[in-house]
Formats: sequence, C-alpha cells, structure tokens
Amino acid sequence: MLEDFNSDNFEEGRLPLPGGIKEDDQEVIEENIYTDEIIKNNNLNAEDILIKEIKTQGDQFQNVRLSEVGGKGLFSSSIEKELKEKKIDIAVHALKDMPAIETEGLKTDFFLERSDPREILITRDKKKLKELKPNAIIGTSSFRREFQIKNIRTDIKCKLIRGNVDTRIKKLNDGTYDAIILSYAGIKSLNMSKHISEIFSVEDLIPSAGQGVISLQCRDNDKETIFLLKNTNHKETYQRVSAERNVLKVLEGDCETAVGVYALVNKNKITLEAELFSLDGTKRFYEKKSSDVKYAKKLGQEIGQILKLKSNNNYKK
Repeated sequence: MLEDFNSDNFEEGRLPLPGGIKEDDQEVIEENIYTDEIIKNNNLNAEDILIKEIKTQGDQFQNVRLSEVGGKGLFSSSIEKELKEKKIDIAVHALKDMPAIETEGLKTDFFLERSDPREILITRDKKKLKELKPNAIIGTSSFRREFQIKNIRTDIKCKLIRGNVDTRIKKLNDGTYDAIILSYAGIKSLNMSKHISEIFSVEDLIPSAGQGVISLQCRDNDKETIFLLKNTNHKETYQRVSAERNVLKVLEGDCETAVGVYALVNKNKITLEAELFSLDGTKRFYEKKSSDVKYAKKLGQEIGQILKLKSNNNYKK
C-alpha cells in the first residue's frame, strides 16, 4: 500500500482504453483488469479513475500489413501523444504491440500479471492443424506466425487477414479461409473460447515478446504516477518481459521481423528461448539459455546478439 500517498492530492487518473486491432489480432484490454489492480494496490477509490477511450491510427488500416503503413507505432502513437501532452496520466497497452524502443519522455516499465501467451487455431469444423486439407489457407497478418506454421506444415498457404475477431470469424465462415490464428489471451478476454479448435504449445509456436501482457505507461518525470504504478507492477512478469524485449531491442525488431521470444522464471532462474526467421522464412535461427533472474535484461541482450550473428542480419530489409 502507499503509505505516504494521498489520493486527494493526486490529479484525477485518466486511463485510455486502446480501441481496435493490435498487430495480428484484437487483444482486448478489459477496464476492470487494470483499474482493479491499481485500486487494490493503492489508496484509491473507483471514482479516482476516469477511463478515456482513444481511437488509434492502426484501427483505420484493415486491408494491408501494419509494416506497410507505419508499423506497431500506429497503435501507440495517438495514445502516447495524449500522455506527453498531459491529457491523460496513464496509458494502457497490449505489450506485444509496443515498439521495442521506448518513446522519449515516457516510461513503460509496469506490467500486470501475464495472461496465457499461447496461440490458438480456429477452424469451421474444429479440425486441428495436422487435420486440415492439403494446401489449406490460414489467415494471419503476422510473418512470425506464418513462418512458424509453415515450419510445421510446409504445404500451408497463409493469406493476409485484418479486422476484429468477429470480422475474422465471419471471413472464416464465409469460406475465405480454412483457419485463422489468434492469441489465446485475446480470445479469452472476449469470452470466445468456444471457437477454439486447437491451442498450440509455446514450444510449437513461440509467442511474440510480451504476448499476453498488459503494460502501463506514464511520463518519466511523473513521480506520483510512477510511485503508484510500482505498487501495481507484477514482479515475475516484469522479469520475463525484460528479457524478452531486450532481444527485440538488440534485433531492432519491427512488424516485419519474424521473431518469437519467451521467458520462464523458476525461483531465481530465468530461461529464455527465441527463434528468428530469415526474410523469406526459409531459415530458422534458434537459441535457448538460462541465467540468474537478476541478469534477465543481460540474458535478453546476449540472445539477441547470438541470433543476429547466426542470421548474418538476414532478417531485415
């Protein structure tokens, strides 16, 4: 609890709820998840928090890959602009959709407990990946997912799909696709788990760095809000994503970088595995290492450097 924090002196919190699509599927952020955590861990009441919904540029482009219209920043730039202009105090993001490099003047160092990071498959007839017909068409806009799936079944064809979950399921049922891939966290948050045909293990499809994690962002000079968010931060999730995102930072990963990164913490030990694909997806570079959890960031940097060397930089244009 905040022993020296007085909610009466705290400027009314305005937490923006990012609307629309994230990278490759709609990872919905439910208001009660983060507001309850902030209230629970601080001397605040529900009326101290005002939710402000912000429409992002990423919601406006539904027929092209994000990499063609500005990348992951399309989902965060509008929200971050309001944060820097002090129109809001805390920004709420799906971490996997945040650029690896921090925006100057802002701090993204606070995370809620991680939800399930796995990927799921949805088909019309509940068939699993191995049961799909030859040359089946799977909808995704993620190069990572495309290359991972083709690493399991080389005959699979992947086709661009955008839009919210309802839109994607409609396209599936219309016969445009034989299957679609989404994040488990997004489907669970929408209470649509009944549509799931298969849940992939993290060994089969290593998730995106920070997948299933909600991040809380504030201005880096806002001491009161930083103090508030530190009490909300989930320690193990922080350790895991610190390692994962440092891999991205070294690789300078963007929407076209097909990279999966996943960390697990067991007591004082952190294990990090990552896979990186060449631009055309024909080559896969993999690394897995462990270290003391206090060196999580260093471990991420080390694995990022190893993958960079192994790939001979053949993963970016």
